[in-house]
Amino acid sequence: MIALIAALFAIFLIIGLPVAFALALAAIPVFTLSGTMPPTVVLQKMVTATQNFPLLAVPFFILAGNMMNATGITKRLVHFSGLLTGWMVGGLAHVSIALSFMMGGISGSAVADASMEARLLGPSMLDQGYSKGAAAAILAFGSIITATIPPSIGLILFGFINEVSIGRLFLAGIIPGVFLTFILMGTTWLVAKRNGYAAEVGKLPTGREVWASFLDSVWALAFPVILIVGFRFGFFTATEAGVFLVFYALFVGTLIYRELDAKRLYEAMCQSVSDLGMVMLLIMMAAVLGYAMTIEQVPQEITQFVTTLTNEPIAILALVILVLLISGMFLEGAANILLVTPIVMPVLINVGFDPVHMGILIVLLINIGGLTPPVGVIMFTVCGVLKCKTWEYTRASLPFFLAILLFLVLLVEIPALSLALPEAVM
Repeated sequence: MIALIAALFAIFLIIGLPVAFALALAAIPVFTLSGTMPPTVVLQKMVTATQNFPLLAVPFFILAGNMMNATGITKRLVHFSGLLTGWMVGGLAHVSIALSFMMGGISGSAVADASMEARLLGPSMLDQGYSKGAAAAILAFGSIITATIPPSIGLILFGFINEVSIGRLFLAGIIPGVFLTFILMGTTWLVAKRNGYAAEVGKLPTGREVWASFLDSVWALAFPVILIVGFRFGFFTATEAGVFLVFYALFVGTLIYRELDAKRLYEAMCQSVSDLGMVMLLIMMAAVLGYAMTIEQVPQEITQFVTTLTNEPIAILALVILVLLISGMFLEGAANILLVTPIVMPVLINVGFDPVHMGILIVLLINIGGLTPPVGVIMFTVCGVLKCKTWEYTRASLPFFLAILLFLVLLVEIPALSLALPEAVM
């Protein structure tokens, strides 16, 4: 039965069926051939998947992010990023990475960040002499920083589906996010130096300019800080934080920056409904397949199979990393988290890995899979906007893949990178 489910899911993806429907339809054999489960269970599981209090955090964070984007925050962060990094070799490329770090506290989605920056900074990078491949690679790889910075939608979904504290996951992602930012900036500097990409501005900014830009952007930069303080002192849960941040975005947009009018608010709400519809449909359909796999004892069988291959924790982790990288090439991030992580997490926990540490690693791995051919979602998003051929992007991405590999090794070998902050604060 497991082989049949896997074969049906692969066939549905190959023929171009939307991932959400492929998830649900692949589970049909369990409910029709086994004879132990009535088909009405399918509808019950779809409804039950949405009746979860922590899951309310997702629509609120999505709405808050879209509202913040409608307030003029993006242009302020672009200016602030330009002052901080625009004077360096390959200045505009560094601006894109710094902006991804700052936007991680707003958008919460690597795909959304990549799409926004490709439209915002991509044309300017091409005008300054960047090749299409280099511009696409820099923008795509920079976007995965958002996978670790609160309020990452990926971390919320991971915490929900695997029953891991979302507050601890948010804290755990901060230090890896900072490390990843510096590693990507160092790689970008080497690429820019080799290819002769110039700085965006010819001189260092003055302290007064940086301070003025910081004050102009401080309401956006405070976004993730408020989350951390709120979780630490128990002011709110993840769901309550989402509600608070919606009102925070409304306050900033209408009373501070005064750019959030009725039209922009309506557009932000429409975009949020569209984003949420996609996420919730994936959650509902993944719940059906997840229940089918539970009936067939797929997690237990996979755990038993992996442990027969090896009992070494690092070897098991390497196998899981390989599986996640491959699945990330074919599935969108949210679908991957909902479908794959409930299968691999029991394996990792059984051999002694911390679920919070694994949460940061897994969400990053899934997003890295989106950077790679044949159907990486982030890759195609950026290449589509910049009209860049896949082979150009892939060739220009090699230095960044090596940098990401180094970062993953550090993250695996030094668990304190992700665990030190939640253990110290909470």
